[in-house]
Amino acid sequence: MGSGPAVGPVTAPDIGEETIRRHAAEALLRARARTAALTDCVPDPELMAQHSPLMSPLVWDLAHIGNQEEQWLLRAVGGRDALRPEIDGLYDAFEHPRASRPALPLLPPAEARAYAADVRARALDVLEGTALGGRPLVAAGFAFGMIAQHEQQHDETMLITHQLRRGAAVLDAPPPPPAPADAAALPSEVHVPGGPFTMGTSTEPWALDNERPAHTRWVPGFHIDTVPVSNAAYQRFIEDGGYEDPRWWTPEGWAHVRREGLRAPLFWRREGAQWLRRRFGVVEPVPPDEPVVHVCWYEADAYARWAGRRLPTEAEWEKAARHDPVAGRSLRYPWGDADPTPDRANLGQRHLRPAPVGGYPRGASPLGVRQLIGDVWEWTASDFLPYPGFRAFPYREYSEVFFGSAHKVLRGGSFAVDQVACRGTFRNWDLPVRRQIFSGFRTARTADDDTGPGAAGGNAYGAGHGTKAAP
Repeated sequence: MGSGPAVGPVTAPDIGEETIRRHAAEALLRARARTAALTDCVPDPELMAQHSPLMSPLVWDLAHIGNQEEQWLLRAVGGRDALRPEIDGLYDAFEHPRASRPALPLLPPAEARAYAADVRARALDVLEGTALGGRPLVAAGFAFGMIAQHEQQHDETMLITHQLRRGAAVLDAPPPPPAPADAAALPSEVHVPGGPFTMGTSTEPWALDNERPAHTRWVPGFHIDTVPVSNAAYQRFIEDGGYEDPRWWTPEGWAHVRREGLRAPLFWRREGAQWLRRRFGVVEPVPPDEPVVHVCWYEADAYARWAGRRLPTEAEWEKAARHDPVAGRSLRYPWGDADPTPDRANLGQRHLRPAPVGGYPRGASPLGVRQLIGDVWEWTASDFLPYPGFRAFPYREYSEVFFGSAHKVLRGGSFAVDQVACRGTFRNWDLPVRRQIFSGFRTARTADDDTGPGAAGGNAYGAGHGTKAAP
């Protein structure tokens, strides 16, 4: 569970405990149904195998999900005796790096499933018998929401493992909706005026510690892409020699490109004049109108430089996604405060790919920026750092140990993210070399109205929308 202090109450909306219980139970059951779908679709030997040294065997994720639930919901919340204390160390993510986990004496698939099911039955019983107030850990059902988010995050990790595994396709889903008729006529960028906005949250009941507390941030004026960068746009970067020209790369990025021999996004390959990609066991032409995915931070940063632009800072991204200039406040989501629906965002593994750029007009922000939630995680220019007044809750190892310049922030979620683990304030982070994640990006540039009492952070290296930076 980690050893950090349990501090900081969770503010809840004025809703009854039975409503909170129902919401928590629904989130837990939805996560478990997805876990089962991701692990029941392959035979036991594939569950035990490690498909990439970057990822755990699927069976490790399965038992780890149950072990975290046992530690937090049965022991910490319910005060119950440990069911399997001898396996705590096996499923401690900090004790055993992913590459070493296949060598551990892991629970075999049948035992892992039975253990997770036993824990879940007992956890639902704890949920029914726990007063959801008083203690910060249970106020507004926080611990149950935290565990639902944890399981969904591992479900996304397992989906990444499925993308990395070789062999026939075992997952299926309908395609996302086509781009609306107005997609081709959208402006290339949206202007976000300079000024203050409220970043983060102090009221979202299940927000995690790194999203807290809410604070005022002054962001100078900027322009941001209306939609994420597409495959077609990224191909132009490749064809113009982007991977061969050190001008567009940071020194660290250029060294990484040379060392790893990068020439295109992960899972792409070229056959003649055509680019192909492998997507969950299917090889297909790269669709030009989808957001580019499986690019690392260095690649996103280099593209932005080549285009004469830059990556948005985290504060710029959140202001574009949440600030409503008419209402003068920050929204929960780009479209407002209502929970996500299928016509607003591509979430929850309903589709196994991003939607075409320009999609989901009902999910646009008040300023008209589209696809800020779902489709692809979006790299930002910012390091993963705590907000002013941050306090670790309920354990240091969720966020605090990752703060610093080693990790870059991603925002917005992807098609692989469930709505319980995605909101306008949600912060993801990863190393700048990571490409197996469902990561894309959009670009930004500083506007003329960029004066003010503070800066958004990050650097602004270039201007001029839609044109390649001059040599």
